[in-house]
Amino acid sequence: MTAARRPAEVCRGLLAALDAADGRRKRRKRDQTPDLIGLGLKRRLLERAVADDPDPGAFEAWLLEQSLLSESPGGARAMAIQILDEWRLAEAAREFGDWLAGGAPSDDR
Repeated sequence: MTAARRPAEVCRGLLAALDAADGRRKRRKRDQTPDLIGLGLKRRLLERAVADDPDPGAFEAWLLEQSLLSESPGGARAMAIQILDEWRLAEAAREFGDWLAGGAPSDDR
């Protein structure tokens, strides 16, 4: 059994993936305001996770606490659930975790 990836490691990769998604977002012709709000909340949570480097066993509780401290707890909680799902996916799907650990390379950057 391999050791769990640190949340900060996965969140660092998720930040890189957000940067690539930003390249795709800029090419869309529709109103991007809702996307920007959600991605901003997600980015702040990811940046805090990288800085705080919570323990893998306490990551879910850490995300809940951070979302409750947010100015937009509902939106932050939605993004926290998404981050938790992506972290779990990085654990379950080795290829995804390795892609994140490699900086989430994308042609959309």
